[in-house]
Amino acid sequence: MYPEHPLADERSISPIALILNLLWLVLGGAVAALGWFVAALVMVVTIIGIPWARAAFDNGVYTLWPFGTKPIGRELLFGEEIGTGPLGLLGNVIWFLLAGWWLALGHVFAAIALAFTIIGLPFAWAHLKLAGFALWPIGRTLAHSDLRRRAYY
Repeated sequence: MYPEHPLADERSISPIALILNLLWLVLGGAVAALGWFVAALVMVVTIIGIPWARAAFDNGVYTLWPFGTKPIGRELLFGEEIGTGPLGLLGNVIWFLLAGWWLALGHVFAAIALAFTIIGLPFAWAHLKLAGFALWPIGRTLAHSDLRRRAYY
């Protein structure tokens, strides 16, 4: 992550989010994130997938650390970029048709399975957040929850 990225400051995470993230990592989040990172690497190697490799990497980062972070439009933080305009929309449509819908469906199924236990409810919620991000990731980035609130209000 580059220094001006909203997640570069680790001190602003709450203790509850830190505990939930550590439990998430131990109970399977690290493996899921590794899958996203491998997918991003495969996209770069295939050359044709390079435009979507950043989205897969961002999904991996979000899967690695889902508590205390939320997706936010890149234009709110960094201004107009190639992924926030018409090309980003086209990229999202292609992503949705080829990968987004079934990746999101996998997160929804994981959320349903986790929701059967009280202990699994926070992790089910995390999977639902990941499903939303997996549907339409281009032109979005991750930010601390309080940064997102400040950007919208």
